[in-house]
Amino acid sequence: MVKPVIDLQNVSSEHDIPSQMQFEQWSAAALESQRDQAECTIRIVEEAESADLNQAYRGKLGPTNVLSFPFEQPEGLDELLPLIGDLVICAPVVKREAQQQGKTELAHWAHMVVHGTLHLIGYDHIEEHDAEQMESIEREVMARLGFDNPYEEE
Repeated sequence: MVKPVIDLQNVSSEHDIPSQMQFEQWSAAALESQRDQAECTIRIVEEAESADLNQAYRGKLGPTNVLSFPFEQPEGLDELLPLIGDLVICAPVVKREAQQQGKTELAHWAHMVVHGTLHLIGYDHIEEHDAEQMESIEREVMARLGFDNPYEEE
C-alpha cells in the first residue's frame, strides 16, 4: 500500500480534527493500487475560506465540504511526479453534515478524504455512470476502513 506524504494545514479554529496518521491512512486506502507514490496537501479551513474558493473555482455560493484541486503534470516530463494535488476541507461543514446525516464525525472526515482523493486521481461524479463508479469505489474503500456506507443516511 502506498503511504502518501501529506502536508496537513489546519487554519480552522477546530482543533478536534483527525490526526495526520488518520488522514494518511484514508488517503492511502483511496489510492490503493492506483499509484506507487503520492503527495498532497490537505488544508482544513473555516467557512469563509471555503466559500471564497467555492465561488472562485466552481462559481457556487457558500462553503462546501471538500474541494479538490488536482495537480496537472507539465508536458514534457517523462517521469510521473508523485504530487496529486490539494484538498481543502471545511471543518464546520463536515461537523454539521455529520450531525445532519446521523454519522460520526470521524466517518464523515474519512469519507471526505476518500472522496477528495479520488477526485485528485481523476474520478468524478458529473455523469451518472461516473457517479455510480466513484460511489462504488468509495463504498468499498470505506468498508475496508471499517466504516458504513457513506451514502446511507441513518
